[in-house]
Amino acid sequence: MASDTGATRPPYEQIVRWIEESGFETLRKRSEEAEAIFRRIGITFAVYGEGGDPERLIPFDLIPRVFSALEWRQLDRGIRQRAQALNAFLYDVYHRAEIIRAGIIPADLVYRNDAFLPQMIGFDPPGKVYSHIVGIDIVRTAGTSFQVLEDNCRTPSGVSYMLENREILMRMFPELFSGGAVEPVDSYPQQLRKTLEELAPAACTGDPVVVVLTPGSLNSAYYEHSFLADLMGVELVEPQDLFVDEGRVWMRTTLGPQRVDVIYRRIDDDFLDPLNFRPDSMLGIAGIFDVYRAGGVTLCSAPGAGVADDKAIYTYVPEMIRFYLGETPILENIPTYKCANRDECAYVLEHLDELVVKEVHGSGGYGMLIGPKSTKEEQEAYAKRIIADPEDFIAQPTLDLSTAPTLGGAELAGRHVDFRPFCLVGQQIRLVPGGLTRVALREGSLVVNSSQGGGVKDTWVLRD
Repeated sequence: MASDTGATRPPYEQIVRWIEESGFETLRKRSEEAEAIFRRIGITFAVYGEGGDPERLIPFDLIPRVFSALEWRQLDRGIRQRAQALNAFLYDVYHRAEIIRAGIIPADLVYRNDAFLPQMIGFDPPGKVYSHIVGIDIVRTAGTSFQVLEDNCRTPSGVSYMLENREILMRMFPELFSGGAVEPVDSYPQQLRKTLEELAPAACTGDPVVVVLTPGSLNSAYYEHSFLADLMGVELVEPQDLFVDEGRVWMRTTLGPQRVDVIYRRIDDDFLDPLNFRPDSMLGIAGIFDVYRAGGVTLCSAPGAGVADDKAIYTYVPEMIRFYLGETPILENIPTYKCANRDECAYVLEHLDELVVKEVHGSGGYGMLIGPKSTKEEQEAYAKRIIADPEDFIAQPTLDLSTAPTLGGAELAGRHVDFRPFCLVGQQIRLVPGGLTRVALREGSLVVNSSQGGGVKDTWVLRD
């Protein structure tokens, strides 16, 4: 909220006045009310294997994260550019692989990647779009610099919190929005549906029938699945609700089978089709991948899209932008060491106490070593893992991440934050002015993931 000089940054001037006028105790009470609302309407996520109640509430912090219109214009251009390059990369590696032929990305990094699906080679998904919802995790460093921490090209979660955070804040403090200074985000469900409809398969005639495919109520993001289906006005289906017949996918309804054209799936590739992937999958729809390949249904995002959000592939995205788009990256990566490179691996092993080391295929904040906060024993154990499988790890410097004012204890406190916008890719690229701000609520923590004790904030983009 404060600049390097200690003065309040202009985008936060309204927030400062609101905090002063409301008073800290009032804000604390309203925060408790917000938590009760979240719990009453069931906005939870699930964590299994840790004991206790697996259904947990992500803490909601009342103090919003604010971007100026100028900041958003930079972010908007950079996010769109990155989403376009990632989709160009996916099309390329499943076709002529020009970026590999050019020596820019090592072949092994792509073809030995667990997320790479040989079954997708040569197939053109509708619109040549593989990743339809791209979630790009962004941090602010060095005061005003935005950098990308990682890419999420399969099913980035959290958009329900973006929408619900805004709804709660507008309900509790309508005066904050009465002047129309904050850009709205409530058009996201309609924009998502339009994006999905644009990519209906060749066999579709008439208005496309869109569904959201969920593994079921035990999935950690089930609330989001049902929430998005409801807001888009489409059916939420589980695997047993769908079947394949005569080259099409059908949905069981009380009025008989109904054709399905576009499936926004929240089921991993491995479990999607027991005839083509894991034969023991209890979540798959037998033959659905064959229908997809034949142009009878569209799967969003495409099977095999996960190769683009591997943390080792991430290190090459700036080169993708130059190679495919002929442009200079607007948003740069965090400096990253690839342990698959012998020299870089040696540096990482010598500086484990200074670096953040991550598993290439890791997610949710698990499997990380945060060097400055680790013990010598933890570093030695992690070094053995790196030495055994160096290609499975990358490392990054411990960043001087920006902080945002957060309600905590008896006063406002700065806590580290990141930002995940949700970029929709169809016949055009769409991006609502906002996203999910995640906050590390534990003092000094750099881990914002909800499964690791992080919380969420509303994200404001101010109008000019």
